[in-house]
Amino acid sequence: MGRGRLWDGPALFKERGLSPVGKALLKRGGLLIGTMLLVSVLAFTAFSVIPGDPTGSVLGTEATDEQIATFRAQNGLDLPVWQRYWDWLTDFVTGDFGDSYKYDMTVAELVVTQAKVTLVMAGIAFALIVAISLPLGLIAARHQGGIVDKLVTVLSQVAMSVPNFVMGIGLLFLFAVVLSWFRPEYVPIEEDLAGHLRFMVLPALAVALPKSAMTVKLLRGSILGEMGQDYIRTAYSKGNSQGSALWRHVLRNAMIPVVTFLAMAIGDIMAGSIVVEQVFGIPGLGRMLISSIGNRDYPVVQAIVVLLAAVVVGCNFLADLLYRIMDPRIDGR
Repeated sequence: MGRGRLWDGPALFKERGLSPVGKALLKRGGLLIGTMLLVSVLAFTAFSVIPGDPTGSVLGTEATDEQIATFRAQNGLDLPVWQRYWDWLTDFVTGDFGDSYKYDMTVAELVVTQAKVTLVMAGIAFALIVAISLPLGLIAARHQGGIVDKLVTVLSQVAMSVPNFVMGIGLLFLFAVVLSWFRPEYVPIEEDLAGHLRFMVLPALAVALPKSAMTVKLLRGSILGEMGQDYIRTAYSKGNSQGSALWRHVLRNAMIPVVTFLAMAIGDIMAGSIVVEQVFGIPGLGRMLISSIGNRDYPVVQAIVVLLAAVVVGCNFLADLLYRIMDPRIDGR
């Protein structure tokens, strides 16, 4: 750092030994924070400027003017929007999400209770994505142009084109109505762990199938792209079979975009669970979000929206980090 200069950013990074990758991640970390601030502003102001007032949903139509004024004062609804946002944001970053207008409990308690259900479904969905897509992607790539490859490609295209909620309705009709293999009655985890997990498999499959199809297509294309590289021809010249070259050399490089895609898919799984929960009647974050919007329970809505956005943005950051760790050729871009 030059003498007499108060700030020299690049020189400071250089002196402290921050690598180009470190600087790139630092920039993306700043972008992450900026994105979350923007999401918080939109989530808060969107429900502050739309017509309507939560007092009607909470107090009912028979509430007096005095009761309405008291409720608004107790919840800060009589303050300017910017002041309410600042108070809400400073409390939110410390873990205080406020109190629910509708329920006699804090928003944090509500969110934690419902998030457990959504996280179980998301975890099963992620496991299904990995279990379905990796074997099918490998098989399709190894039998390029064959019947199996064409069948996998067609099924993947169909699965990618079907929205989550349509997939859920179709699976529910097939397994609950036609085959009678599935009972569409939610089983709480506290009552029966095994029954809860069995119930969650079908909605998780509805979330997982579209992402599995995308992963299959990505893995197949990545493997075929690597199979045409010079180092694979060198491996063949040394006596390696196609299977040996695939397992020893191709997969390590072909999995790089797949791993990063799966990291980003975690956020999409959480977001996609919102609609699927409605189809199967699952009392998770999605169902609470929809009901809270109808009840104008804005503290609950704002908390769920911001937390889901944090998961999506955080997973994108994780994907970028994993990509740079797995492929050192990417520098500070």
